[in-house]
Amino acid sequence: MDDLVSTDWLARNLGESDVAVIDSSAFLPTDNRDPVAEFEVAHIPGARFLDISKVADRRHSAPHMLPSAAEFGRAMDELGVSRNDRIIVYDNSPLRTAARGWFMFHHFGAERVAILDGGFQKWRSEGRSVESGSARARQGRFDARERVGEVVDKAALLAGTGLPVVDARAQRRFEGIDPDPRPKVGAGHIPGSMNLPLTELYRDDGTFKSEAELRRAFEAAGIDPEKPFVASCGSGVTANSLIFAARRLGGRGAKLYDGSWSEWGADPATPKECGCSTG
Repeated sequence: MDDLVSTDWLARNLGESDVAVIDSSAFLPTDNRDPVAEFEVAHIPGARFLDISKVADRRHSAPHMLPSAAEFGRAMDELGVSRNDRIIVYDNSPLRTAARGWFMFHHFGAERVAILDGGFQKWRSEGRSVESGSARARQGRFDARERVGEVVDKAALLAGTGLPVVDARAQRRFEGIDPDPRPKVGAGHIPGSMNLPLTELYRDDGTFKSEAELRRAFEAAGIDPEKPFVASCGSGVTANSLIFAARRLGGRGAKLYDGSWSEWGADPATPKECGCSTG
């Protein structure tokens, strides 16, 4: 199974016992949208909902921080997802949050996990069947095992990783022109980081751009996708699209700064930079 599957592929395989379909939709605080309520109105038949805001280290001040392996495993056991399932993650969000779900499953040991190209937006536009209500109860055992070396923290960045930092936020937020949507978070970006906005990776219908187009986007941002880099964003969510896109181009060394700007920008002691990237 490829790590990017089409709606046609999912429609053909939806009834297979080892296919676990996961909705990991999430939104910005300013969007005034409830992903759980939207899931209950309509979702792909048999899907389960991964709430990335709750399956997280909620003791941390930054949102969406990765939970421990034990916490993630328990949450997936409750959803009835096994580590050996063919896990297909999708979203219905302009933030393309399926990439965050993909990263979480992969980070905690799943070997067969993919993103549904185009997500729920494309699925519905094609007139495919949906269902409503809460997810059906299932049995599953995830046995989570955290992969090391995939995540960096603020202390490591301050000490210096030697890797370029790539920020997936919109250019105006990156440059500090627009304020952060979260309270008490400053404007700007990590000094020396480069900007590759999330929107440069996707077509209007939510599908990923071609590999040639993705490679040109990385090159325009001054990044070699096949070499290690640190991916950042607003809260550790859209950065995962950078990691996934780099993987499509052969890159396997990208790392996630999980706290991202929600952590960095909220700390008065961290250095901050505004304006265009010079990377």
